[in-house]
Amino acid sequence: MIQALTLLLAFQLAGEATARALSLPLPGPVLGMVALTCALALSPRLMALMRPLAEGILSHLSLLFVPAGVGVVGHLSALGAMGPGLVLAIAVSTVAAIAVGALTFAAVARLTGSDTADD
Repeated sequence: MIQALTLLLAFQLAGEATARALSLPLPGPVLGMVALTCALALSPRLMALMRPLAEGILSHLSLLFVPAGVGVVGHLSALGAMGPGLVLAIAVSTVAAIAVGALTFAAVARLTGSDTADD
């Protein structure tokens, strides 16, 4: 598992170095993740090496939400002052996302000819 963790961090470091060296507007860890995904697709041996690490990280995924929760509690007074605006923004964006999803679904159904409402 140490080898897999070292490999994961090496891909992140390579992505970070590439992003900084080329002044890319993309975060280095994202580049590293893309490179790791390509490497995993090309090498079943590498996938077998990384599988236990990935399963271990995923089994403790909920721990990644702890820093975000602490940040929210740490800035609760600022969030309270912006409360009405945040609630409005969340409500409007949720309704907009649902509407865009429904309209996109209807358009795709019409384009593919699977619109059953006309029958």
